[in-house]
Amino acid sequence: MALKLVIGNKNYSSWSFRAWLAMKGAGISFEEHLIPLDQSETHAAIRKYSPAGLVPVLIDGDVRVWETLAIFEYLADKFPEMALWPSDLKARAHARTIAAEMHAGFAPLRKHCPMNVRRTPKAVPMPAEVVANAKRIDALWVDCRARFGMGGPFLFGPFSAADAMYAPVVSRFEVYQIDVSAPARAYMDAVRALSAWKEWKDAAAKEPWIIPEEEV
Repeated sequence: MALKLVIGNKNYSSWSFRAWLAMKGAGISFEEHLIPLDQSETHAAIRKYSPAGLVPVLIDGDVRVWETLAIFEYLADKFPEMALWPSDLKARAHARTIAAEMHAGFAPLRKHCPMNVRRTPKAVPMPAEVVANAKRIDALWVDCRARFGMGGPFLFGPFSAADAMYAPVVSRFEVYQIDVSAPARAYMDAVRALSAWKEWKDAAAKEPWIIPEEEV
């Protein structure tokens, strides 16, 4: 039985994007099931798959995993050959640490720069806390690239779950025209060059749904 990934709108659902891109980037085959967000039937539709009422949800037979980092860990256990996390112990520990930092932090960036893939890139005034978030992420990317990125263009060389965790930030920095350093810009270019990135972005552009409060 094929894996199934339940996701929300590709234009707005950053957590769906993380799980989806991780699987695509690792070459893991799956069936996609999209539930439009912010509709009258959305909550009931998601509850069929997730007791938390949130997407994404990974379904593997009778196994259901409804939290993004838990999805990564399940996939890493199920498909160790896909190297979803770096193979080196120190690099893997660092990758999991920065993934958890993304998972738990950067609330101002999330609040003021909601994911909106099809938004025409345009800068808007940002409060100091968003600028601080952006600077922290820039420094984090540059540090990862310098310490662990020798084997490729991504944070830990080859593409990994850590890159999937920060992919929505790459999109936010792009569409809100947030300034970053040259090394961070080069990293963003590598992420945006992924064929899966283009596939997601093209699909998002064709979606008919609009969530007004996400349209900054």
